Amino acid sequence: MEEEIRIRLPKGNEILGVVEEKLGGAHFKVACMDEKIRLCRIPGALKRGLWIDLDMIVLVRPWENQSDERGDIISKYNQQQIKILKDKGFLK
Repeated sequence: MEEEIRIRLPKGNEILGVVEEKLGGAHFKVACMDEKIRLCRIPGALKRGLWIDLDMIVLVRPWENQSDERGDIISKYNQQQIKILKDKGFLK
């Protein structure tokens, strides 16, 4: 019996990205799927529960202003979820 996996898909202006560099203070350099590199942070409410490492696939919500340069990391994906994202065509 296969277990149903709930996965957070990008909606609206949210975009997937790969963590390239840790900058300290909950800030990261993320290479997004729209070919842009954004300086992203973990928002205060998620800071304690979201541990991010290099080469992780994350969900980024670009800021209203500076949307091409900055964003918030709102979710991360494990290996099983990454496989599902690839199967559904969200990841190249």
